[in-house]
Amino acid sequence: MIFQRALRRELLSSAGATFTILFTIILTWTLIRILGQAAGGKVASGDVIALIAFTSLNYLPLILALTSFIAVLMVVTRSYRDSEMVVWFASGQSLTAWIRPVLTFGFPIIVATAALAFYAGPWAKQQYAEYVERFAKREDLQKVSPGQFKESGSSNRIFFVEGTSGQTASVQNVFVNQIDERGTSVIVAKEGVIETGDNGQRYLVLKNGRRYQGEPGQADFQTMEFDSYKMRVAQQATKLEAIQKVNAIPTATLVKIPTNQARAELLWRISAPITCLVLMLLAIPLGFVNPRAGSSTNLIIAILIFFTYYNLTELFRKGVEQGRFSFMMGWWPLHVAALLTVVALFLWRLNVNSRWHPRALFSSHKRGKVAP
Repeated sequence: MIFQRALRRELLSSAGATFTILFTIILTWTLIRILGQAAGGKVASGDVIALIAFTSLNYLPLILALTSFIAVLMVVTRSYRDSEMVVWFASGQSLTAWIRPVLTFGFPIIVATAALAFYAGPWAKQQYAEYVERFAKREDLQKVSPGQFKESGSSNRIFFVEGTSGQTASVQNVFVNQIDERGTSVIVAKEGVIETGDNGQRYLVLKNGRRYQGEPGQADFQTMEFDSYKMRVAQQATKLEAIQKVNAIPTATLVKIPTNQARAELLWRISAPITCLVLMLLAIPLGFVNPRAGSSTNLIIAILIFFTYYNLTELFRKGVEQGRFSFMMGWWPLHVAALLTVVALFLWRLNVNSRWHPRALFSSHKRGKVAP
């Protein structure tokens, strides 16, 4: 019991450090990507924090599985490197005695991974899609960022402003390129203000500007100066459409959809906690290391195994999605093969440990003395 409590404390410490490193890497990468989208006008700058949180939530099942795998592997490897396993085997304990404390440590992680995969992950994807859609359905001038050309929702206007006051939709030094049934026109103005008409329609009122109609040098080219020019602003429907992406559908609804895409997404969600469990068990026999050698090789092999496992899961998911095989034949073979690999590694490691057990070595040493 003392050993198991010490082992759980070491596992928690190792998992905490590993999770911090992995989550920081994912968070930094997500921050750079979403800030790039905000700078390009694809998402609202005010939604960056929320979008980072939703994206990070989607990656948590992957991070938790890798964290638990590496944590168990590093603790087992350290025990071999510091010769604690020699004492462990000399006390009559087997390598299988590690399973219980590892599962005790990993059970909350498996539950958290399942909750994220089945509930929190789809909710986060849905919220992310709604934030992006809500930004796409804003009025034309609310999308405009100072110093950037933006296309209107109707695709017949291009706006450019040098300054904006934000919520009031008041802009300065406005440039508008418009294409309509009369041809191409260019409007420049010192100032523009959004106003709401009696019918609820929104208008952009430009002040102190000029309007150029037609092509320069042609007979129909016109120039007009104005003190005030009213232009209707395209309004998108405020009602958000239903999320169509399968990965954002709640699990309770997903199980009722009989399509290949829905079954493939369900396979992916089921695989997340199973993969987490299998990898933790795999780390126990995989953690063997020669005390005189380095432990970096084990870590490299573990990372390769982890990504191979996840890529194979994605391969099975694609197979179900494309209809190459059914859901019932797609969700279990990979995990059964992985569990059989874990059992084979345990049996191989137990056989090796029995041959190198201190008692066995002592017996062979005595037989060597008796022999002529």
